[in-house]
Amino acid sequence: MSFYLVCGQAVAAPPATAPEHLPTARPRRYPSDTTDTEWQLIAAYLPTGGTGNRGGRPVTYPRRDIVDAIRYLDHNSCVWRALPVDFPPWPTVYHYFRTWTRDGTLTRPHNGLREQVRTAEGRNTTPSAAIMDSQSVRAADTVARTSCGYDAGKKINGRKRHIVVDTTGLLLVILVTTGAVQDRHAARLLLWALHGCFTRVARVWADAGYAGQLVDWAAGTLGLTVQIVRKLADQVGFQVLHRRWVVERVRREALIDRVEVRDLRRRAVAAVR
Repeated sequence: MSFYLVCGQAVAAPPATAPEHLPTARPRRYPSDTTDTEWQLIAAYLPTGGTGNRGGRPVTYPRRDIVDAIRYLDHNSCVWRALPVDFPPWPTVYHYFRTWTRDGTLTRPHNGLREQVRTAEGRNTTPSAAIMDSQSVRAADTVARTSCGYDAGKKINGRKRHIVVDTTGLLLVILVTTGAVQDRHAARLLLWALHGCFTRVARVWADAGYAGQLVDWAAGTLGLTVQIVRKLADQVGFQVLHRRWVVERVRREALIDRVEVRDLRRRAVAAVR
């Protein structure tokens, strides 16, 4: 059984002025490249010296080029060695990606932009309610068997993505497990992470797959109210259900991370303008 957990946390607002980064002369030619407005939003969350916040060797490649290279790879789903030559060398880009993933640098912009979006919509920076759901995804033949499992209910051999979103549909917690893990079992770890990172959340809506002992466990252990939203008595096919439609909208997209981050970035840019 394999677990991969990514949990967003509330972060302090960035400084009013973005730190000085090494300027870039690379033309913006790809759809995944940052616009000037997007870069102004992202730059405040990135360290200016060395690989991380503790300094290091002088910066050789502009941070914006590193970010655009990572976005290019994510957007086109290519291998590291297939990065175009106008980006920094792929080992350098991979080094920054690995380091920033480990120290939380890549998580901070997402969390900060989510807070800006919520503020622009007249909400508290941190949510008080959330919705959770899961989605089984078939794994490619190249994926190791140790990280895959068979979901008997969906008849899918692969992995399962468990997500928690706020009431506007912005991601709070992501948990990836093998397909064989039951929703109610993964939900305990999911709710633990949610409770630890977002202490204001008091209510979570979910579908009938989470009913049973999980409801009592969440109330007794974490103080969370898990409210089950069941299908309508005469429901045939997909229908919009109270609260659940928010997470369904996110879950039904083919690529949760790209769609959500793209929407988050778009809304943050609109708020700045």
